[in-house]
Amino acid sequence: MTMELVCPAGSPAALAAALENGADAVYLGLRNPTNARAFPGLNFTPEALRDAVIAAHRRGRKIYLALNTYPTPEGMALWKSSIDAAVEAGVDALIMAEMSLLDYAIRHHPDTPRHLSVQGSATTPAALRFFHEQFGISRAVLPRVLSLAQVERVCEKSPVGIEVFAFGSLCIMVEGRCQLSSFVTGKSPNCHGVCSPAEHVHWQELPGGRREVRLGEVLIDEFEAGEPASYPTVCKGRYRAGDALFYALEEPTSLNTLSLLPRLAQAGVVALKIEGRQRGPAYVAKVTNVWREALDSLGLQPQFEVRPEWQEALAHVAEGHQTTLGPYHRSWH
Repeated sequence: MTMELVCPAGSPAALAAALENGADAVYLGLRNPTNARAFPGLNFTPEALRDAVIAAHRRGRKIYLALNTYPTPEGMALWKSSIDAAVEAGVDALIMAEMSLLDYAIRHHPDTPRHLSVQGSATTPAALRFFHEQFGISRAVLPRVLSLAQVERVCEKSPVGIEVFAFGSLCIMVEGRCQLSSFVTGKSPNCHGVCSPAEHVHWQELPGGRREVRLGEVLIDEFEAGEPASYPTVCKGRYRAGDALFYALEEPTSLNTLSLLPRLAQAGVVALKIEGRQRGPAYVAKVTNVWREALDSLGLQPQFEVRPEWQEALAHVAEGHQTTLGPYHRSWH
């Protein structure tokens, strides 16, 4: 069985890039806090979502909608109406985490498949069995904290299909449960849909072409003239500890599991997810194209080999222009 390639899109242009470069499915978010990439100007209106579904279905592809943040009591109506809008638009699955919303979806829209989001943090067959029995999930996205051996063991006993992250940003928190961002901005990524909310980000030009960036009053990083600068998050800033200035919490790097494709396929993983709904169409096009070629090659070659040009292309769009196997390579698990 060929693993499904699930790619991100934060705009109609990114959606077109994913479809044109071989995505089997594309995951989107609505333009509100119901998804974990609720940046200003990103995501889809209900009308644009309907157009996205039509465009994908015309090509025989699928659209999954991320409704994976946790509602506050006063915001419950927005989350429920977003579920209704997604189903009305004809999405192929809802990606969800919060149990009351899963309950709402199965009671009001039982025919629309439900995928457990990575935000649900289910890492054991027992947890997956609970969500399957109680809310009828048909797939689960595993958190990016498991070793490859652990993924294999979960796949072996899981009652539902398993999707794993294959490429993109990592998170040192438990999939968005970020106390750092909450402490600095007062907004939780899992409730408000974004870490480092744009209204709290402040850039300042310094003498000599240097720049500094702050989140609220917290200095996150300083960049020399011409030095590439990514979107600032507390976890990936450079800080002074003693006499050293370095990435004290997490160094910017991207997960890249190309070399693990044969083992992931053998384990029974049903889908590979590319992170990056906040990234532009060029990123989506390049990463989707590489992974489409790799998956097609995996199905054709008796001995899979990672091509150097694939790695070079992915490194070019990776955070910090470097990649890692992340938790997958933990030999002690």
